[in-house]
Amino acid sequence: MYRFLLTPRWWGINVFLLLAIPFCIFMGSWQLGRFEDRVDDHRDAEARVASDKREEAGPLDGLLPVTKATSGKQATATGRYDTQLLVPDRQLDGKDGYYVLTLLHTDAGRALPVVRGWLPGDPDPAEVPPAPTGEVTVTGALQASETPGSNGVSARGGLPAGQTAAISSASLVNLVEYDVYDAWVTLNNGDSGMKAVPATAPGGTGLDLKAFQNLGYTAEWFAFVGFVIFMWFRLFRRELELARDAELGLVPEGDERPEPERSSPSAV
Repeated sequence: MYRFLLTPRWWGINVFLLLAIPFCIFMGSWQLGRFEDRVDDHRDAEARVASDKREEAGPLDGLLPVTKATSGKQATATGRYDTQLLVPDRQLDGKDGYYVLTLLHTDAGRALPVVRGWLPGDPDPAEVPPAPTGEVTVTGALQASETPGSNGVSARGGLPAGQTAAISSASLVNLVEYDVYDAWVTLNNGDSGMKAVPATAPGGTGLDLKAFQNLGYTAEWFAFVGFVIFMWFRLFRRELELARDAELGLVPEGDERPEPERSSPSAV
């Protein structure tokens, strides 16, 4: 009855089964490891942001360019506030609002985007406290330029004058007549009663879409293991039933299924 297991076709099926299952388990475990690494990176990044806030601030130029190692570090810069912009569609503590972004024109001739704080509701220049006048020294967490369309940053265009969707040097350079640092700072304490915007972990260390893609791929690989085993049992059951039918004379022995009846030619 089980002679079909010795046929070359079934040898090929069994070899495929023995190779496919370990391969799928390996790939699923690898994708799960990638997800766990991202979770660990996310925890480490959050802990680093918290610890960086307690460190002594360093000069801005000494922390550039912004990398995973310098993102979140306390930076200090001196200059005069200049152009002010509002950044809509920003949430804080589960509420909709906007950032108040003011460019600090430094002695180096470049401007540093400074998020002075967050306000609730729709962007309204009349509700924004004016920026301090004269020379000021700011201290806050260093952040990398945002990329529109990623990490929740709005990519919509057609904003009113005085607004920008992303805090990015590539965007801001089109709104002002001077060079802009490829970085920005969020103040530790909100200016003029505004809420301070907390620093975020550097890109590539959070539980973003790529992290959950790894988790989804993990489920797919392990599901494929179950599918392979299911198909093997289904084929085995089918061949076993055909073998039993052959022993009972229902199927000519050696054939997989009965031959369909053929109608005899009509007599002429």
